[in-house]
Amino acid sequence: MPLLEFEHVSKRRRGWQALDDVSLALDTGEMVTVFGERRSGRSTLLRIAAGIETPDKGIVRFDGADLAEHQGQIQAGIGYCRAKFRRDWGPTVLDQLLSGQHARRVAQPDALARALHALERVGAAHLSALLVTELRAEEKLRVAIARALTADSRLLILDAPTLGLDPVERDDLLGLLGRLANEGVSVLATTGTGTDFVGSDRVLSLGNGRLRGELIPELAPVTDLRHHRRQTA
Repeated sequence: MPLLEFEHVSKRRRGWQALDDVSLALDTGEMVTVFGERRSGRSTLLRIAAGIETPDKGIVRFDGADLAEHQGQIQAGIGYCRAKFRRDWGPTVLDQLLSGQHARRVAQPDALARALHALERVGAAHLSALLVTELRAEEKLRVAIARALTADSRLLILDAPTLGLDPVERDDLLGLLGRLANEGVSVLATTGTGTDFVGSDRVLSLGNGRLRGELIPELAPVTDLRHHRRQTA
């Protein structure tokens, strides 16, 4: 059974068709990147995948459960990784990771252990004492991913995560996502450029609300790099 499944999903917003009869299945430990230009519907797809929005038509399931049953709420097990931080959760990186767990009633010793382990897992242990206002863009994303991992997220969702990063930072971040996929964490990400596919198991294209199994419609087939990634990780 797929971890995430879209079944004939459509969504219309303000006079344009953001998603049009989209079907998609993503397995545990799979990293899928969706390429789409501006107004392609890529952000809408991710918001629906996270449970933030519901489709006009169709069904979205996470681990077999209909996300519509949790309308407007991010389903447990899904990490919607945004590089934004709540002021009331504290000024430092560690504060942010701890406060989120306290809200879920995780005991302080366990919350601290989880936070430190998650930061180490994403290569950001050295950032724990920094103010979130001091972080670079790539560091914010690592912390956002760590925050999701403290909640035992099985699916990470990232909207254009490499936007604004230099090539080294981009490759490092994509490498991190590939390693997490190797560990069994599924990744669904989007991109608007043709250079952000390293580590992906599949690359799909989205245009005019329609999802295709092609990198560039009618020019390039699905790029399947899973075997290569598994061999080089």
